[in-house]
Amino acid sequence: MVVEEKSKVCLSENAIKVLEKRYLKRDKNGNCVETPADMFRRVADTIASGDLKFGKSQSEVKELADRFYDAITHRYFMPNSPTLMNAGRELGQLAACFVLPVEDSLEGIFETVKNTALIHKSGGGTGFSFSRLRPKNDVVRSTMGVSSGPVSFMEVFNAATEAVKQGGTRRGANMGILRVDHPDILEFIDCKADNTKLNNFNISVAITDKFMDAYLKGEDYDLIHPNTKQSVGKLNAKKVFDLIIDGAWRNGEPGIIFIDTMNSDNPTPLIGEIESTNPCGEVPLLAYEACNLGSINLNQMVKEDNGKMVVDWDLLAKTTRTAIRFLDNVIEINNYPLPKISEMVQNNRKIGLGVMGWADMLMKMGISYASEEGTKLAAQVIEFIDYESKCESVELSKERGRFHNFKGSIYDQDNYLYNKFKGKSAGIITDEQWKELDAQIKEHGIRNATTTCIAPTGTISMIASASGGIEPLFGLVFSRLIMDGTEMLEVNDIFKDYMIKHGLYSEDLMKKIAVDGSVAHIDGIPEDVKKIFVTAHDVSPYWHVKMQAAFQLHTDNAVSKTVNFVESATREDIEEAYVLAYKNHLKGITVYRNNSRFFQPMNIDKKIEEKKEETKVEETAAEEEYNPTGEVKVVTCPECGNKVEMAEGCFICLNCGYSGCS
Repeated sequence: MVVEEKSKVCLSENAIKVLEKRYLKRDKNGNCVETPADMFRRVADTIASGDLKFGKSQSEVKELADRFYDAITHRYFMPNSPTLMNAGRELGQLAACFVLPVEDSLEGIFETVKNTALIHKSGGGTGFSFSRLRPKNDVVRSTMGVSSGPVSFMEVFNAATEAVKQGGTRRGANMGILRVDHPDILEFIDCKADNTKLNNFNISVAITDKFMDAYLKGEDYDLIHPNTKQSVGKLNAKKVFDLIIDGAWRNGEPGIIFIDTMNSDNPTPLIGEIESTNPCGEVPLLAYEACNLGSINLNQMVKEDNGKMVVDWDLLAKTTRTAIRFLDNVIEINNYPLPKISEMVQNNRKIGLGVMGWADMLMKMGISYASEEGTKLAAQVIEFIDYESKCESVELSKERGRFHNFKGSIYDQDNYLYNKFKGKSAGIITDEQWKELDAQIKEHGIRNATTTCIAPTGTISMIASASGGIEPLFGLVFSRLIMDGTEMLEVNDIFKDYMIKHGLYSEDLMKKIAVDGSVAHIDGIPEDVKKIFVTAHDVSPYWHVKMQAAFQLHTDNAVSKTVNFVESATREDIEEAYVLAYKNHLKGITVYRNNSRFFQPMNIDKKIEEKKEETKVEETAAEEEYNPTGEVKVVTCPECGNKVEMAEGCFICLNCGYSGCS
């Protein structure tokens, strides 16, 4: 339900509640001193003021601010949370996440620990590769002692993060990455088997093409010393991959990134090699780079045409152009926590425009998420956004200059975009249009080294009343706790309107659906309704991966998405998804088997499951050790008590937007 905010900003009651809880300015007594409309105006005015650095007049800046305000208040576009929270305020730190280098020296390691604390203090998250660190028990020549290895130093970073959190600042999220060919890879894979350890880290294994080739052939692969670059041993690729899969099956850790695929799209290879990502994995970054992100609400990019719902391509083009200009201005306004970060961001000017409301768009258009029609539309939408974003970045380059590291970049060659996308059109942008854009880039440059990225949108999608990122819905109907402790049914607006229009709606039916949120197994629901209104666990892993792949081709960075598995899924199911992801050229993949993990910062109610009469499938000894009590972990939000789901690599409350991610 959408209600009218007093300053003519259309927001749902839930959105207003989220904004009041997390985003709006407060006085010393904790009372809100601005309305949502005030906040949006503060953000629009602050970001538009970046144009003053390029000689624009006050009247031109005012016009641009109104354009930004209009896009945000109509919920066409939403910047990431730090921008909404901090633009125009004292902190002024507008980026969500950063990547820092971890050098193989005690001085270098603790310099990074210090910088990490400064970033967490500013509200940002951090990503690291620990692959440069020498392996455990390696001799340290300067002291003739032995190295304690990457995992032990991850514990130092974890403790530092905890200390900053205890100091009263929002918990900083970390990503820890280790290459699969590092000699300590087995210890790393197992480092989060105990859910009480490294709980301020997501971890991912950086998978190489050589490793995958060895795995597919059933061969061994080399372990490489990070300093000498020489082989120091071999492991069987399948056995290592099985360990990674087993960890993912048990608790979702470790994830995997395909590091060579990421580097094949590295826009500035002369500046450095990509070794890590931000904590949610969708932004591959060089050391000292930052995420500057925002998302288009596809829920709003649909219109009726001759009785049929279609994509509003004109509005999508206009919104994309506005969003790219907004994000480039964020770089000008941002108060970065370290001078090195400011310098690197200014030199490459990476931005990431993504989407939310994808499931909403599909439902409005009557298209199943798990279908060729759905993946085809996904490819068309992101192809269009990619093209329009780069056209606008060229326009910005004409006005303001190309990004400083343009020379030697992927764009500093003839027909880069044409060669990349030739013969792969989704039917929206032609090969000739890409070639013409290449000509424009050759003449005028391009302002941003990257323009597109599909990021998590947990809380901002709630503000926009949109489904999260490119995920299917988690439930069509669910129970929500209200102030007096009673429960009320919350029904997805698009689903409700459809059911009423087709004479299928009833309160009793909604109560039945609320049990697990899905219509898949409800008697009396027409099959076409079940196809259109699918939820995360109704979608097979195959279609989760294929949908991610449809968005990846035209996404410069990576795509944040969770492949949700039912609790009964096997390790072989996860293996199949991983191989499919690799063969479809994904840059990474996050899997989560339902009820396999709890999230420490949230309240957990543990309920002992009653013994079932039916015979259980015999468990392995390892499984018995992992879950010996048969406990069912019920994950609830610490702020509102409602259900928490794993989506886009983060645990997100479906009611108030609470999330463990920065």
